[in-house]
Amino acid sequence: MKPAGRIRVDAGGETLWLLPGRAAFWPRTATLLVADAHLGKAAAFRRAGIPVPRGTTDENLARLSALVHACAASRLVFLGDLVHDAAARRAASGAFVRWREEHRDLEIVLVRGNHDRRAGDPAAAWNVLSVCEPLVESGLALCHAPRNVPGSYAISGHVHPGIRLSGRGRDSIRLPCFWFTRAYAVLPAFGAFTGLADIRPSPADGVFVEIGEGHLAVVQAASSPVGPETFL
Repeated sequence: MKPAGRIRVDAGGETLWLLPGRAAFWPRTATLLVADAHLGKAAAFRRAGIPVPRGTTDENLARLSALVHACAASRLVFLGDLVHDAAARRAASGAFVRWREEHRDLEIVLVRGNHDRRAGDPAAAWNVLSVCEPLVESGLALCHAPRNVPGSYAISGHVHPGIRLSGRGRDSIRLPCFWFTRAYAVLPAFGAFTGLADIRPSPADGVFVEIGEGHLAVVQAASSPVGPETFL
């Protein structure tokens, strides 16, 4: 695997940058793409009596701020599951509204996911535009669930993709990954308190993982229409 600070992929006639931090950037539109933040999930679990760490929402929002600033993004699109459920939305509301005040000039769009549909749209104070999937722009279709969108290349989330990498002997590790198929891409879950679903990529798929210290690596290079990849 060749490490890179970020990885360029060409999909749907557009260029995307895959970023350390489990997000993607669409430079032509200055848009940061994030899937499956699941804000407030840990708080909702604690209320249900499940002992999980505190501070995950603040951690997620701090990571998001760093990415927005690093990319000089003018728009942020959440590819579904911004919050985990209605209780999680209430738990995260204060932190998100404070964060929103710090980014008041940032346009934010939520492509509703299954958790968002159950929770309901964010309150007006969040200043988030909620839309149904797919949101088709140029050659890309911004979705929550992976799907075929005729005439477009879909960028999605929902799956929380992960892949197991094996080393010498019996050593192995499971890592979140970016997964690019011929019809759609699946971004890793952005949220710090989310699980992984092992994927089974075909030989033609592209798979990219974050290997720590701000670097990505290619597990498997993709064939057309996704490639080529550029390492920077």
